[in-house]
Amino acid sequence: MTGHIVPFTELGMRDVERVGGKNASLGEMISHLARLGVKVPAGFATTAAAFREFLAHEGLAARIEAELASLDVEDVTALARAGARIREWILATPFPPRLEQELVAAWETLGGDRVAVAVRSSATAEDLPDASFAGQQETFLNVRGRDDLLRTTHLVFASLYNDRAIAYRVHHRFEHSTVALSAGIQLMVRSDLGASGVMFTLDTESGFRDVVFITASYGLGEMVVQGAVNPDEFYVYKPALRSGHLPIVRRGLGSKAQKMIYAGDAVGGRRVQTVEVPAAERERYCLTDADVLSLARQALIIEDHYQRPMDIEWGKDGETGEIYILQARPETVQSRSGRDIQRYSLKTRSAVVVTGRAIGARIGAGPARVVRSIDDMARVQPGDVLVADMTDPDWEPVMKRSAAIVTNRGGRTCHAAIIARELGIPAVVGCGDATKKIADGQLVTVSCAEGDTGNVYQGVLEIDQQVIRMDTMPPIPVKIMLNVANPERAFDFASLPHCGVGLARLEFIINRTIGVHPRALLEFASLEPELQAKIRQHIGPDVDPVAFFVDRLAEGIATIACAFAPEPVIVRLSDFKSNEYANLLGGAQYEPHEENPMLGFRGASRFIDPGFRACFELECRALHRVREQMGLRNVQIMVPFVRTLQEARRVGELLAENGLQRGVDGLKLIMMCELPTNALLADQYLEFFDGMSIGSNDMTQLTLGLDRDSAVIAHLFDERDPAVKAMLSMAIKACRKAGKYVGICGQGPSDHPDLAQWLLDQGIESMSLNPDSVVETWMALAKRQV
Repeated sequence: MTGHIVPFTELGMRDVERVGGKNASLGEMISHLARLGVKVPAGFATTAAAFREFLAHEGLAARIEAELASLDVEDVTALARAGARIREWILATPFPPRLEQELVAAWETLGGDRVAVAVRSSATAEDLPDASFAGQQETFLNVRGRDDLLRTTHLVFASLYNDRAIAYRVHHRFEHSTVALSAGIQLMVRSDLGASGVMFTLDTESGFRDVVFITASYGLGEMVVQGAVNPDEFYVYKPALRSGHLPIVRRGLGSKAQKMIYAGDAVGGRRVQTVEVPAAERERYCLTDADVLSLARQALIIEDHYQRPMDIEWGKDGETGEIYILQARPETVQSRSGRDIQRYSLKTRSAVVVTGRAIGARIGAGPARVVRSIDDMARVQPGDVLVADMTDPDWEPVMKRSAAIVTNRGGRTCHAAIIARELGIPAVVGCGDATKKIADGQLVTVSCAEGDTGNVYQGVLEIDQQVIRMDTMPPIPVKIMLNVANPERAFDFASLPHCGVGLARLEFIINRTIGVHPRALLEFASLEPELQAKIRQHIGPDVDPVAFFVDRLAEGIATIACAFAPEPVIVRLSDFKSNEYANLLGGAQYEPHEENPMLGFRGASRFIDPGFRACFELECRALHRVREQMGLRNVQIMVPFVRTLQEARRVGELLAENGLQRGVDGLKLIMMCELPTNALLADQYLEFFDGMSIGSNDMTQLTLGLDRDSAVIAHLFDERDPAVKAMLSMAIKACRKAGKYVGICGQGPSDHPDLAQWLLDQGIESMSLNPDSVVETWMALAKRQV
C-alpha cells in the first residue's frame, strides 16, 4: 500500500525484516493457505521502516541506545528504571504525520468505526525458529475508534522496550538497535462469545511429533496465553486424522473459572473485562469434537506448509461458529531438542505440598520465594523456587535465575510455560493454592518428571539424572519392548529405544483415571443416593456413567497406542483381583471376599462369568473404538490368567461377539503365559492365540507354590529356579515351533542378566521392560554378545 502500511494480503515470509515474524506469517497464511481451509482475519501491518522513521525523530534512537549501552539486565531495579524511562520517551514522541494519516486510512478501509480490531506487536526478531520472543510485547483487544487505534499502536511501539523484552534480547544476544517493531491491526473474532486458545503441532513436554495438542477456554484468548485460566486440553493423533479417522486420543477438562469478554461502552473506557464463568459451563468442554478436529486439520495444513512444528493461536467466533487462526509461529523448544535424552527421577519421596500441571520433564529444588507482585521480584535469588499466583513474561529476568517455578494459575501453553521450557526450568502451573500452602523460605522439591501431574514435595530430595545417547546404543539380538501403565508418560517413554509395548496394563488406567467399579456405573440408576452422590462428585454432574468408563479407558489406551505406533502395543485386559476391584468406588458391594485373591476371581474366569460379562463388554467397547474409530490398529489384545482351554476358547468367542474378531483387520490375540498349565499345554492354547507373553512373576509363584506377597518365604522367589526355567523353555519352544510370537514381560531379565542371556539362548523374541531399566538391560545384553 505505502512505505508505512502493508495489507496482510500482500505479505509473506519473505517480509520478516519488513513487518516482523508474526505479521509476515499472517500474510503467508492468507496468501497460500486460505484455499486449503485456513481462515485468518483480515488486517494490515505498519512496517519496520515506519518504526525506524519514528525513532529517528528528535534523536530518540540515540537516547535509547545510550540508555541501554551500560545496562545490567540482571539488576532488576535498574532494568525497570531504564525500561520505564524509554517507554515514556516513546509515548511522548508523536507519530510522524504521514504515518498517522496512512494508519487511519488503512483502518478506515478495514471498516473504521464499524469494526473492532486487535492491535498486536510483531518484532523483526520475533517468532523465529530459534527464539519465540513469546509475550514480550503488548497486544490490545477490542480497539474501537480512531483515537484508540492511535493510542494502542503507540503503546505497541513502546512495548519493544518492556523490561522483559529488553532482558530477553540480551539473553538471546540480539542487538537492540537491529530489532524493529511492526504493529499488526487485525479484525477481531468474536471469541468473547465463543472460545479461544493455543495449539501446538507436537506435545510440548516430550516433543512427541505425531499429535496436535490443543488448549481451549471460554472468551478471548489472552486468558489462556497469559496463564490466567486452567484450560481444557485435547490431543489429536496426526496419522489417523490424515487417514480419515476421528482420533481425539485424550481430553482433559480444565476449570476455566474466568473468561475475558468485551467491556461495555459504559465500563470506564475499558476495552475488555474479566468475568466469572457459570459453574455449569465450567463442567463442560468449551469445544465440540467437530471443533477439535477442525482445529487439528488446520494445524496440519499450517505445519505442512512451514515444514516444522508450529505454535498457533486460534479463536472460535461465537456468532458464526467459524474457527480462525490468529497467529502461527515456529515452536522453538522441543523442535530443537537433540538425540540425547535426559531423564530425571527422585530417589526418595516425601509429603506432597501441592500438585498442578507439569512443564518440562525436570526436577528442581531449593527455598521457596513466594512473590505477590512484580515489585517483589528482586527478592528472588539464584536457586530459589519462584512461587506466585501467575507469572508474566515481565518476570523473565527472575525466572531465569530460579531453580523451579510454581503458580496458582495457568496452563501448559501460556507464555510463562513457553519461557520456562526455553530456559530449561521445571514449572508446576495451575496448582490453585500454592501461594497459601507453600511458606516463604520453605525448602521444596519441584518434580515435573512423573507425568502430566507436577508434584511439589516437602524438603530437598535426592535427584537422579541420566543421559541417554541414542546414537551409541549397540545392536542386540532381541526386541526390547516396554511395560507402560501410565498413559501420561507414554509420549515421554516413546523416545526410548523400543520395538513397541509388550504390556499395557488396563487396571492402572481404570484405577487412576476412572476410579469407579464398572458395575456401579452400569447400575448407577439403582444405587443408593449416597453412593450416587459420591460417584457424581467423581465423574461430573452431567456425564453419562457408562460413557465415562468407556471414554476414559479408550483415551488411556489410545494415548499409549499412538505414542508407539506403528509398533505393536499389546494391551492386557484388566487383571484386577477381587480385593483390588473392591477398593474402587462402589466396588465393595459387588466383589466376593476371598482368602487368597491372587488365586481367585481374576482373568479369563472373571471375563466369562455372567455377573461380570457386562463389565467385560465395556472394555471391549473401548478397545473397539481405539482400533476402528481412532484407527490405531497396532493395538493387540492380551488375555491374562487363562486356567483352561475352555476359558481360552470362550474368551475368544466373547471378544468376537464384541467386534474384536481375531485375525480381522490384523487383530492379534496374545495369551499371558503365567500358569504351569499354559506351558504344559502350550501347543493347544496356541490354537486360540497368536502368541504368548510370559508373566514370570505368576509363573514363578505358581510353579514353586509361593505366595509372592508373603515376606516369610520371599527369599525362595527366584525366576531362575530349574522348575521355572523348564516351564519357560516349554512355552518358548511351542511358540517357535508354531511360528508364533513369544515374549516376556516380567522383571526377571532386568533383575538377572544371566536369566536374560538364557532367554536369548532359548529363542525368546522380545523382552518387555519397565522404562527405567531399558538402557541398563540393553547395555548388559550387548556386553554379553561381545
